[in-house]
Amino acid sequence: MPIRSSPDSPHAEALEALDPAGLVFVAAGPAIGDDWEAVRHELDEAFVASRDAMRDGRPIVYVVAGEDLLGRRGAPAAMVACGLLSAARTAAIEGARAGVPVNVVAPFEGVDPNEVAIWVGRLLEASGVTGELVRLGADHLGKALP
Repeated sequence: MPIRSSPDSPHAEALEALDPAGLVFVAAGPAIGDDWEAVRHELDEAFVASRDAMRDGRPIVYVVAGEDLLGRRGAPAAMVACGLLSAARTAAIEGARAGVPVNVVAPFEGVDPNEVAIWVGRLLEASGVTGELVRLGADHLGKALP
């Protein structure tokens, strides 16, 4: 399965070292800009890739910036990150009976890309872990969380 990530993602190189048996979808973050059509396209792309992975019984991990879940880097990036979190939770419910895990990794800025890859790899291999959000870094402590 593919790793969908933009080349300018801070995690791209570490994630490319993985050989995933499932889908790894890295959200574009603020690179998406303020173009609402780009937001729709990003979510459409995630939906199609996720549908195909679910149909094949392959695990899914979305990687979204922790800052985007908190809305710190603009509305479009937050819409994508929160949309993917919601999609993961819904897909986890739908895929539970078939044993297809769907999870989200949300690293904050400054987290070692290799640590992100380790967690993504764990969630691609873990059975029984589904519908979870794994935050990497401590920037969310003390914040109102979605």
